[in-house]
Amino acid sequence: MAAGRGAAALRRAWRERRAALLEPRYTPLVAACLCLAEGGVNLWVIRRVPYTEIDWKAYMQEVEGFANGTLDYTRLKGDTGPLVYPAGFVYIFLGLYHATGRGSDIRLAQYIFAGLYLINLLLVFRIYCRTSKVPPYVFFFMCCASYRIHSIFVLRLFNDPVAMAILFLAINLFLEERWSWGCLLFSLAVSVKMNILLFAPGLLFLLLQRFGLLGCIPKLCICALLQVLLGLPFLLVNPVGYLTRSFDLGRQFQFKWTVNWRFLPEEVFHNRVFHATLLLAHLAGLGLFALHRWHSSKENILTLLKDPAKRKPASPRLTVNRIVFILFSSNFLGVCCSRSLHYQFYVWYFHTLPYLLWCTPTTKLAHMPKVLLLGVIELCWNTYPSTVCSSLSLHICHGLILLQLWYGTAPTPVSHTPAPSRKPTAKSKKAQ
Repeated sequence: MAAGRGAAALRRAWRERRAALLEPRYTPLVAACLCLAEGGVNLWVIRRVPYTEIDWKAYMQEVEGFANGTLDYTRLKGDTGPLVYPAGFVYIFLGLYHATGRGSDIRLAQYIFAGLYLINLLLVFRIYCRTSKVPPYVFFFMCCASYRIHSIFVLRLFNDPVAMAILFLAINLFLEERWSWGCLLFSLAVSVKMNILLFAPGLLFLLLQRFGLLGCIPKLCICALLQVLLGLPFLLVNPVGYLTRSFDLGRQFQFKWTVNWRFLPEEVFHNRVFHATLLLAHLAGLGLFALHRWHSSKENILTLLKDPAKRKPASPRLTVNRIVFILFSSNFLGVCCSRSLHYQFYVWYFHTLPYLLWCTPTTKLAHMPKVLLLGVIELCWNTYPSTVCSSLSLHICHGLILLQLWYGTAPTPVSHTPAPSRKPTAKSKKAQ
């Protein structure tokens, strides 16, 4: 009997272990363990893997010009060229400039970015805990298995992780229904790097659905006002120079750094017609998703312009998963149609991939292909320099994710017909 009880205990322990890996309710426990492990991993990377200088010195040179009193944006430059980020970048990296002895204490900067990595991870895990969609075992691939993401944070010190950490904080605020504060932080993230604008179509859709046209105007004003306040010192000196440098949407990228378009001839990569085609594809994708995946099929999309209290039929409530799906898919569409992806851009969507893959219903047999997709994407981003094979493989993976999002997330029709009344039973007649 003792042997039977022992075997039963072992089976129970095994079942619980499997549940901790497969059931989303165990996400907080797995997240806590992974965050502790990630602290050690980042320390090991900083101490054992050589730092690689790419943009940090240029960042420090750019903000040093501002520290010395230069307010003409066209005169702020570094070794890699002119400053091309909005004003929020200047203020944040000016703080890092002073904290690290004018940028000379790189080891301290690495520790600061390791702390940023952990904060970013906590914010991402908080979103995943709220959605309860992704099985916890997937987070092992999101954390310890990604060499490229650790490199972007603690070995390269790019500004992309700073913008994304602020963005994930904004999303957490949206999930808490703190839309004004969320819009403020969203705008702050945009002021660090413009890639955050890829989330903007989804955010605009959410604001319209939640508040209507008149109700979302104050939220948009918050975003715009912060941009004006941050850029004011530069706008007063040379407004055209500031706007053309910090929000340059027509900037050319170098072919040698592209991760996603290596299979194209270089002349096609630089061709303006190709850029216009990608823009049209992006707009078409956003339109299709807005009409058929973000929006309920039972209501006219123009009803979003009305006050929510006056809509007939009423719009479905904004759930946590609806908010996250719309924001993450909006960004993913932008990444798929990007004119060029450089290696540090991986952080733009890396932490959203588990949700995009597992937000649709998943059978037991479908888990392995989704994990395989994560692995192939990681391999593509770790192939340096990129090759025809790696860039084609990346597009194939993106295409498969888009197909899954399209066919796996068809909106459920919202029925507004009253439920049929029940016929009175003999017992109810007697009670009457």
